[in-house]
Amino acid sequence: MNNKKKAALEQKGWKAGTTAEFLGLSDEEATYVELKLSLALYLQKKRRAKHMTQDQLARLIHSSQSRVAKMEKSDPTISIDLLMKSLLALGASRSELARTIS
Repeated sequence: MNNKKKAALEQKGWKAGTTAEFLGLSDEEATYVELKLSLALYLQKKRRAKHMTQDQLARLIHSSQSRVAKMEKSDPTISIDLLMKSLLALGASRSELARTIS
């Protein structure tokens, strides 16, 4: 959010802050959420780069299309382990994964 908009909102009584502040997340929890989101977004990017549908990826990892959709949206029921395994199944290298999580 730009500073002008932020100042206008604060002038009207709104408080601007981070998602972590709003949710009351610790630094560790906020980092975990950011990590999961990065992996989820990279999964979608990698799948699309390979011109695969969610259904095709689901078959590759022996799962369902709805589960892949949840992975790509960083659903809370999805583990980082499943995201990593799916990315590896798509051919992601260790260095790609390291860049994604850093």
